Amino acid sequence: MTPDGRTSTDAPTGAPSAAEAEVVRLAQELIRIDTSNYGDGSGPGERAAAEHVMGLLQEVGLDPELIESEPGRANVVVRLEGEDRSRPALVLHGHTDVVPAEAKDWKVDPFAGEEFDGMVWGRGAVDMKGMDAMILSVVRQMVREGRKPARDVVVAMFADEEAGGKFGARYLVDQRPELFEGATEAVSEVGGFSVDVDGRRAYLLQTAEKGIAWLRLIADGTAGHGSAVNADNAVTELAGAIARIGAYQWDTRLTPTVLSLLEGVADLTGLPLDVDDPLAIDRLIGALGPARRFVGSSIRTLANPTQLHAGYKTNVIPGRATATVDVRPLPGDHEAVLAKVRELAGPHVRVEPEHLDIGLEVPATGALVDTMTDVLREQDPEAVVLPYMLSAGTDNKSLARLGIHGYGFAPLRLPADLDFTALFHGVDERVPTDSLRFGVRVLDGLLRQA
Repeated sequence: MTPDGRTSTDAPTGAPSAAEAEVVRLAQELIRIDTSNYGDGSGPGERAAAEHVMGLLQEVGLDPELIESEPGRANVVVRLEGEDRSRPALVLHGHTDVVPAEAKDWKVDPFAGEEFDGMVWGRGAVDMKGMDAMILSVVRQMVREGRKPARDVVVAMFADEEAGGKFGARYLVDQRPELFEGATEAVSEVGGFSVDVDGRRAYLLQTAEKGIAWLRLIADGTAGHGSAVNADNAVTELAGAIARIGAYQWDTRLTPTVLSLLEGVADLTGLPLDVDDPLAIDRLIGALGPARRFVGSSIRTLANPTQLHAGYKTNVIPGRATATVDVRPLPGDHEAVLAKVRELAGPHVRVEPEHLDIGLEVPATGALVDTMTDVLREQDPEAVVLPYMLSAGTDNKSLARLGIHGYGFAPLRLPADLDFTALFHGVDERVPTDSLRFGVRVLDGLLRQA
């Protein structure tokens, strides 16, 4: 039972809180501001969304700061004074940019923020304007009611997360580190959502994320006529490199986070866990349903070729061929993985980094994790909380440069039949409205208690 007498499947009794009443509207408003990030500077930027966030915070009497790293690339930061200012601060952060969307592929306009079938639809509903709306609605309610969080909370809405954070979190960490003074922990996206495991509802708390190495491969050869013998063909060299990298089977390695997750799934399902048996590991991952997409990528490094460029005419052998590879190393394996990619590329193909970032693994136990578990169980008493590793990355990578431990905790109680992980960067991205209201209640509890 929850403190107000509800069970885990009951709707809230009485009138909804102010935050619950407005979270859907705030999510819709943010989705309707196109902040598509193409990664090359050609998008609309985040300024309009940042100004909207500023207005929402100023409306309740806060004094946030808008910080542009470049024209149009805007971030918003405000610090809430906590009840106990002697404790380390908590960073509660979101990002306002989204990946692009092809409207012709969607059932709805991806930037209309429509609500129907109990869902808010649109680019960013999941990643991560829904969570942004949850954060803003909870903060607005707390300020209006004159309540303080348990400790200082730095609320940040970053630009550019979808392209590595150069104009967002990374910029503020490097140029304005004083904004995060005293902070030791952070909470943000891609964790805290529920999955069905053998009929039990489990919430995946993100305590780790893989590294990033976006690499460019370059092969130089001798240009010439397509009809002539050419033993120095750049395309041939590059194609061989790409084939070797794409086909390479990286070793399985279970980090502490992943091992803890699999142990939890084994307890829930009764399936055996044998760390030396790939089939046993696969069965446990499969028990997570659609979430296996994320978890299945967390047991080994992955390197996926993504782009190829060469030549300009069929009968001309080009002097250069290039490709890109998206490499996601396990935490701690970064240098060894880069060395292996260079070996696979071969002596005639250069490997140059486009973007590098670290992998993370933070403690899956401790006071903050206990509090996140407690506030989830206040709203869902049967909740099981399991740690997991995100196969992608978040702005917690940038905050780690300041020694801040980052967690993924955007709490959503989801329908068991919703393929939620497919909605990240997917077509017809959407989030249940009830899940947003559930998340508001959990986040409010987190700020009260953490």
